Amino acid sequence: MAEGKCIPELSAGEFENFTKEGLVLIDFYADWCMPCMMMAPILEEVCEELDGKIKFGKVDVSENQELAVKFGVSSIPNMTLLKDGKVIEQFIGSLPKEELEKALKGYL
Repeated sequence: MAEGKCIPELSAGEFENFTKEGLVLIDFYADWCMPCMMMAPILEEVCEELDGKIKFGKVDVSENQELAVKFGVSSIPNMTLLKDGKVIEQFIGSLPKEELEKALKGYL
């Protein structure tokens, strides 16, 4: 999956520092996951629209299985919303852009 302009791909080593402050949405995905590929452009658009309000990152579960286990990711796509490093919501499966945006704006 091509790395988006707005959403950096995170390694296990970068994850904790990236998520420790503020609102952060992590997209747990895999290259072989078709729904994940369908969500990628939607996440990019939402990231650009919420720029500066919520940080976005993505984690390839195939390469970072320990993070997937730590956050209870058993189905992908899984978008996990964290506040100051703590999970406050998980969105599992493909979502329409409007639904994801509305849910995220509820935390701003």
